[in-house]
Amino acid sequence: MAKQEPPPNTSTSAAFAAQICHHLTAVFAAPTSTPPPLTILVDEISAADRRSGKIFVYGVGREGLMLKALCMRLFHLGLSAHCVFDMTTPPITSPDLLIASAGPGGFSTVEAICGVARSGGARVVLLTGQPESGSSVKYASVVAHIPAQTMADDRVGGSESGRALLPMGSVYEGAMFVLFEMVVYGLGEVLGRSPEEIRARHTNLE
Repeated sequence: MAKQEPPPNTSTSAAFAAQICHHLTAVFAAPTSTPPPLTILVDEISAADRRSGKIFVYGVGREGLMLKALCMRLFHLGLSAHCVFDMTTPPITSPDLLIASAGPGGFSTVEAICGVARSGGARVVLLTGQPESGSSVKYASVVAHIPAQTMADDRVGGSESGRALLPMGSVYEGAMFVLFEMVVYGLGEVLGRSPEEIRARHTNLE
């Protein structure tokens, strides 16, 4: 029978949490090849709101989950926000904005959806960890560089068999969550949304 490892104690959990937070903090201290993603997202989303545009989000896997969390908060801010592939997603047109993510640089589905959005006249913000070489970049109106490890570079300079605390694209995906919390806070200031107003839009069907 395999020996079971004891559950982590409080000090171990705190140490792991500190390491994870350090990884994510380092992402936002690193230089970017584009304007800061926080600036890009707040500017693009607030501009879409001023022109009465809708906000659409799309990403694959865990990147998509982070974008769905952002979409929920954009709705709470009073914006017309939609996740691509939801049954109630409206058509995308010229006043609108698509926020898409391709952390490792490119996904065929991301490129197809960005292409449709651009052909409909919408603006496209592409979030990526590979702004220079990513295949999805050419579909973007503006690129927002998140300088974090993704599956495109998680083995660079390391052992393929080693266990990382944040494997594969976890650093990028965690950075997305932190970035989006800052975006929501910034938009609340720019759009003049009070905490009470934001809270009032939360569902009561729970």
